[in-house]
Amino acid sequence: MTLGVIYDQEQISIIDLVQGVFRQIEAEIGQGLKLTEKFVINKKSDTEDIFCQITETGVSAILDLTHSGFKKHLATISTPIPYFHVDVTIQTLAEPIDMYVKSRSGYDTIYIVQNEEELDGMLYHMIHKSKLRVLVIDGLDDSKLRRVSKVRPVPSHYSLIASTKNLINWFEMIKDAKLFKIPNKWHFLFTDFEYDKFKYHEAYPEISRLMIDKSVCCKHLNVSSGRCDCPNGFSLSESHLKNFVKSIIPVLQKNNHIDVKYDCAQLSLNNSSEATTSAVISSIYETVISGNPLLFVDAVNGMTLRFSYDMQVFSGWEQMEHMKVATISNAVLRVDTKTGIKPTKRYFRVGIVEAAPWSYMVRDRKGKLVLDDEGQPVWDGYCIEFARKLAERMDYDFEWVVPKTGKFGKKFADGQWDGLIGDLYYGETDVVVAPLKMTAQREEVIDFVTPFYEQTGILIMMRNPVVETSLFKFMTVLRLEVWLSIIAALVATSIMLWLLDTYSPYSSRNNKKAYPFPCREFTLKESFWFTLTSFTPQGGGEAPKSLSARTLVAVYWLFVVLMLATFTANLAAFLTVERMKTPVQSLDQLARQSRINYTVVEGSDIHQFFINMKFAEDTLYRMWKEITLNSSSDDLQYRVWEYPIKEQYGNILLAINDSMPVKDAEEGYRKVNEAVNADFAFIHDAAEIKYQIARNCNFTQVGEIFAEQPYALAIQQGSHLHDEFSKSIIELQHERFFELLTAKYWNNSLKGYCPNSDESEGITLESLGGVFIATLFGLGLAMITLVGEVIYHKRRAQKRPPVLQVKPMDDDAIVGLSTPPTISAKIHPSPPTYAETVKRDTAKGKGKKGKVTLGGDTFMPANRKQTNLNTLFRAGGNVDMLE
Repeated sequence: MTLGVIYDQEQISIIDLVQGVFRQIEAEIGQGLKLTEKFVINKKSDTEDIFCQITETGVSAILDLTHSGFKKHLATISTPIPYFHVDVTIQTLAEPIDMYVKSRSGYDTIYIVQNEEELDGMLYHMIHKSKLRVLVIDGLDDSKLRRVSKVRPVPSHYSLIASTKNLINWFEMIKDAKLFKIPNKWHFLFTDFEYDKFKYHEAYPEISRLMIDKSVCCKHLNVSSGRCDCPNGFSLSESHLKNFVKSIIPVLQKNNHIDVKYDCAQLSLNNSSEATTSAVISSIYETVISGNPLLFVDAVNGMTLRFSYDMQVFSGWEQMEHMKVATISNAVLRVDTKTGIKPTKRYFRVGIVEAAPWSYMVRDRKGKLVLDDEGQPVWDGYCIEFARKLAERMDYDFEWVVPKTGKFGKKFADGQWDGLIGDLYYGETDVVVAPLKMTAQREEVIDFVTPFYEQTGILIMMRNPVVETSLFKFMTVLRLEVWLSIIAALVATSIMLWLLDTYSPYSSRNNKKAYPFPCREFTLKESFWFTLTSFTPQGGGEAPKSLSARTLVAVYWLFVVLMLATFTANLAAFLTVERMKTPVQSLDQLARQSRINYTVVEGSDIHQFFINMKFAEDTLYRMWKEITLNSSSDDLQYRVWEYPIKEQYGNILLAINDSMPVKDAEEGYRKVNEAVNADFAFIHDAAEIKYQIARNCNFTQVGEIFAEQPYALAIQQGSHLHDEFSKSIIELQHERFFELLTAKYWNNSLKGYCPNSDESEGITLESLGGVFIATLFGLGLAMITLVGEVIYHKRRAQKRPPVLQVKPMDDDAIVGLSTPPTISAKIHPSPPTYAETVKRDTAKGKGKKGKVTLGGDTFMPANRKQTNLNTLFRAGGNVDMLE
């Protein structure tokens, strides 16, 4: 029995497969069965020529093993030869995974198969049956992995069809290449029955695993499922072809279709649209199909026979078992009612750049980047939270993409773009969520959606000047020579006042008759005290009496008033100037001065703004000059003595070029922070500058925002995402989401922890602390003086002669006196005679050394009896007068 085999030129393994199957069938059936094959290569679509080659030597049936078959061509050829299109390619396995991707709302996928022959089969399947947007890759290596990673837009699914061994190797390669970011987007279809050896089932349960039930292997082996053990290396394609050939042999023998020769003339062409196949051939075809339970007819291509399969789809891991979500049997998908199939989220590549507070990489206290579990930097900021909120609302997954060159995007002379704009324009990203300004030049290559940040602009930032604090700052209000002159005036006035009071005949000292009452005596000490106290609001006290001295004092008082007023006014002005934060208050003032340097980020939007404004000024000047010089009708109205338009931006751009534009904003902030004398300004984006000012006590803004523009998301031109993004942004605006973000990143500043420098809070202690120190010094000096006075008084008291106290005599001593003396009421110092007598008697040891107690201002004896005066003296008394 001869079977004609048609195969495609790319199917290099068909010959070995057919010959191997035929030899197995001969060995199993025996009884002298000899199967021969006649191979015809399908090189072109000339169906009649192909059938002529098969039938000229006689065949029993035609086995069409090509990818697409000849269904369309056979509709125009009438042949009595049984024809079967048997699919032994990968298309039978591509169909279930194609159905599963569609069930998850997928619209594209990357197919990875084992070899080039399977790749061709997948392409035929995609062309004829699939509606997905696909990319098919045969095998995996480093170069193909790079190719997969660069597919744009990023596919929503990745489908791998291979044996268990190859799937393990591929999975490890994909994981090492860091492409395995979202596990539920990956689908593994096992072409063999060794899937239990896949060691990543439990570790990555999100992977969708399509596994052919082992009962299929048992059916092919014709063994009951209870006793079936699928052997290693079992091939479904080989078993399918073998079972099919074994099923058609008895049918062909029964109908005597054994090596029948047909001349090409017998294969007549039929112009009708229906094939005129004989009833015998139709009977053979139907008998073969109905008698083989391992076959099913393709619903789309009715002449294609595929092997029957029962496939389980698992996604998840629960209680140490696979979680089944669906079953696929003979191209019919049945979803499990308990678990169900979750639709796959869309996947976008979102372009971002570092621009605080919009988006920045998180760093620790040491400045090192904080990495996530996959080793990627952790991002945070206004735009980062905004992008996550959009992804949650629109239900999509995303990854961050940082431009390899440039930042926001710059157009070169050849029309190429870099940065965020370039990545979006060339398809590296799907959307840009960044502080991107809407400009006409950018809208030539990309599209913007509804703005998310209405108005921002340009702002000037400077450093708060560092003021040298000094506790004796008030002393610097007047120069040293002024302080010395004041001291000299005080000394000279004191000496002159003393001289005038001493020698003037009309002073209180020299004119006792005019001033009988006690008056202030202006000694040299009192004169100095008077001049010093005249500087205080308390005044100098009692003034001198002479006219000359009063004239001197009046002039001195006028000097004091003028000096105090001058010091007070200069101190107020000095403290006010010291507390001024910035020497300029606007862009105009900055442009008119030359002490403060300023710059921008090179190549930024702000830099381009000043370039454009300078160009506009030049254009207006040229137009004005042409109008003025070429006017002929009424030239009086053009006679001006000054150019009516300020050349402000030309001067600004010249100053920026002299100061050299910085490479990035961080360098600009650093240069401003280093300018401790507030002699450098940085012109940059207003929102970013306000963020830096809110978190750095050294920075302050100059003037108001100018050149306002909105920020908006950017997408590819003509993208279907435009309306969806715009709608979501408008909804977030209604929910006040952007107001909350603004409050988080700008209103919650760190200024509360900065030293208080508000003018309304008054003068600080650092400015006038020396006054308090001087007061404390005076208090300390007064205490030291008190100690000195006490010590001096004690020493002086020790140098004086001792004072003897008189003790009243008792009654017995007084009775012994013949004539009692009358003692005066007042006690006065003892007369010399008595004192000498007392000293003399004391020296000789005579007399009684007792003490006499004085009872106040009057001395009264214990009683008034007659006393002996000698006895009184011997008793140690001392009385100055006796009556």
